[in-house]
Amino acid sequence: MTNAIPDKPLSAIPSVRVRVAAFVSICLSGLAGALIGFSLIEIQCEGDCGLAKGIGLLVGAVIAAAGMAVVAVLVMRAIGEWREANDREDAGHAF
Repeated sequence: MTNAIPDKPLSAIPSVRVRVAAFVSICLSGLAGALIGFSLIEIQCEGDCGLAKGIGLLVGAVIAAAGMAVVAVLVMRAIGEWREANDREDAGHAF
């Protein structure tokens, strides 16, 4: 008696739901970082601070989005490894 494994192509690409969730989390993190960067400059600066606020906004957004992108990639890789381990167990291979 053999295990019936559905015929599906092997792919390392995460599902669409996971990729959309990662994209949304990166965008939200960038927004939060932009707000934090803008607020930090706004609190500290007096007078005409348009350029400084813009730089704070940009730097905060980039740093926060980059950090979340790293986390999102690590999560997607962990999900892929988890699926691979489950597929091996389902196929009857020792882990």
